[in-house]
Amino acid sequence: MQENLQSTGGQDHSSPPVAADMLIVLCTFPDQETARRISKEIITENLAACVNLIPGVESIYHWKGRIEQASEVLAIFKVSVSGFKNLEAGLLEKHPYDTPEMIGITPDQVSEGYLKWVLGG
Repeated sequence: MQENLQSTGGQDHSSPPVAADMLIVLCTFPDQETARRISKEIITENLAACVNLIPGVESIYHWKGRIEQASEVLAIFKVSVSGFKNLEAGLLEKHPYDTPEMIGITPDQVSEGYLKWVLGG
C-alpha cells in the first residue's frame, strides 16, 4: 500500500513533494463537447496532468441580477500549485463563459505515486 503524503511542505524542489504542492481545480462547462475539447487542449499543452469530466451537474446561481439554472459539465483538473496560473490563463483564453469557475483546492493527502505523476516526477 502506498504511503499518503501530508500537506506539510512547499514548492522547495530540493525536498520531496507533499500534498500541498498539488491543486484540484474545479471548472464548469456548458456542455460535454466543449468540456472535452478544451480539456484535451489543456492536457495537450501540458497545463494539467489529468482532468475528469462529470456530466449532468445542475448549477443554480446569480448572474446579472437574475437567478439562473443550467445543466453543466464539471471538470476536475489536477495540477501543481506552481502550474495554476498557466492553467488559469489557458482556461480564460479558451473558455466560452465570461467568468468561468476556477477553484483550486489543496488536498490533505495524496498517494505518493499519484502525486509524483501529477507533479511530473
